Amino acid sequence: MLNSPAYADLAIPQVWARELDAGRYHCSMSTMYRIARAAGQSRERRRLASHPPRVRPELVATGPAQVWSWDITALKGPVKGVWYRCYVVIDIYSRYVTGWLVAAGEDAVVARDFLADAIARNGIEPHTIHADRGGAMVSKPVSEMLVDLGVLRSHSRPRTSNDNPYSEAQFKTMKYVPDFPARFGSLADARAFCDGFFTAYNH
Repeated sequence: MLNSPAYADLAIPQVWARELDAGRYHCSMSTMYRIARAAGQSRERRRLASHPPRVRPELVATGPAQVWSWDITALKGPVKGVWYRCYVVIDIYSRYVTGWLVAAGEDAVVARDFLADAIARNGIEPHTIHADRGGAMVSKPVSEMLVDLGVLRSHSRPRTSNDNPYSEAQFKTMKYVPDFPARFGSLADARAFCDGFFTAYNH
């Protein structure tokens, strides 16, 4: 009965209840479990959904303005619990920083305007913009803006922290320079530091 076409994918309590609803009482539910265990069928009986492994995004650029990568990193503010957010977008071919911004927090509208400004300043839309799956990165304002411009979106795999290597490497470069401060005294201080760093980085 447990292996009949009607019941093969049902859990044992469901089989027992359906038989009882049909007016058929064969045994107690515990007995049905015991019979199933003896037959090696007490494991999960339902067909489990199988998901193909997600392919790691391959970012290939043979020239500038083909693929940009962007991310947001946290900068320590003057006291514990205060953080600023540094938005940076780079061209993965040249490693040129095409835009940066230091803001008080992470915000989808700020992210949208930041990317739109970077595209306008460079005078060209990249073919693809890659990012991780942070809230601002997958937000509706950012997605709609890129769709309107005809820019393809690429995202890291879910729960995968190393699918955005270009942006991660750039942040590491910034945070390991000798004069990178342990804390920034203010938002203005953070912006001043980043202005000097990115100017030197791009030249």
